[in-house]
Amino acid sequence: MTTSVGHASRFWRFARPFLFRLDAERAHDSTLALLGSWARWFSGRLGAEDIARAQGRAVDAMGLHFPNPIGLAAGLDKNAVAVPAWQALGFGFIEVGTITALAQPGNPKPRLFRLPADEALINRMGFNNAGADAAAIRLERLRARDILQVPLGVNLGKSKVTPAEEAADDYRRSFERVGHLADYVVVNISSPNTPGLRDLQRVDEVARIIEAIQGPNQRLARPKPLLVKLAPDLADEDAIDCARAALDAGCAGLILTNTSIRFEGLRSSTEGMSGGLSGRPILERSTALLGLVRQAVGPAPVLVGVGGVMDPAGASAKLAAGADLVQIYSGLIYRGPGFVRELLRGMSS
Repeated sequence: MTTSVGHASRFWRFARPFLFRLDAERAHDSTLALLGSWARWFSGRLGAEDIARAQGRAVDAMGLHFPNPIGLAAGLDKNAVAVPAWQALGFGFIEVGTITALAQPGNPKPRLFRLPADEALINRMGFNNAGADAAAIRLERLRARDILQVPLGVNLGKSKVTPAEEAADDYRRSFERVGHLADYVVVNISSPNTPGLRDLQRVDEVARIIEAIQGPNQRLARPKPLLVKLAPDLADEDAIDCARAALDAGCAGLILTNTSIRFEGLRSSTEGMSGGLSGRPILERSTALLGLVRQAVGPAPVLVGVGGVMDPAGASAKLAAGADLVQIYSGLIYRGPGFVRELLRGMSS
């Protein structure tokens, strides 16, 4: 397996210039289609000799066993089409979505932009996905294959057409359809690309949404750990208040952070672009907020650090700030299929 991924990494060095000449979303869709085709016949299982499954790298959290602390962030595989392939790339856990109760096309194109000079992306995708019913069918088939060696998270968002006052019911409907198929579930109230979604980052709304999900969750034979994903653009105290509200409502922890709407200090021109910024420019703020929340909530809750991890130093910074687990998104786009193992080797040294 390590050899095949080594071949993939060498191939990436030749393929990246071509892919980066394509429209960003077209390149993403083409790559995902290839990974999905691979995933249909490949189990994605890794042996203990692989650095991604080596002893001493595992993390036990939320009642789950993570073979290593590096996970795939939501957004790269919205419809769970390539889960075995992500596992083969060495991820210690995989988060699919964002999934909404209703299928939706997302925002008008173009809606995904690369900023190579900043090692960053801007996206205004708008939760484009096939909906919770389609996701459930795909996840049921995946579970039937019994090939997962890593925890599978499902990230839930609000359907665009659902009014804010009905958000809790919308999240509940999604959970009822896919929650039992996940190992953990994330409540995403922090994407900047669904109008009004970030307005749900208030203590009362957090409590209301989690309470709605906890009803069907607690009726499961094994209730799922719930996490809330927050934005880096929240004021420190607001983020801490939302974190405490989530924990008081029974969440296992938080994911910190989503993308940022602040584009200051970039080398690249962002004229005509809007949406959420990810990649290296958000590392500092995202990691600082993670540290502040850890100080506020203490050692027990699980914190997942995401935002700006482009090298082993970035991943180590998340862990040093208090993260139990780390997720990547933009780093995989820029570094290619060997990135998880690159991080693990670098973090060890």
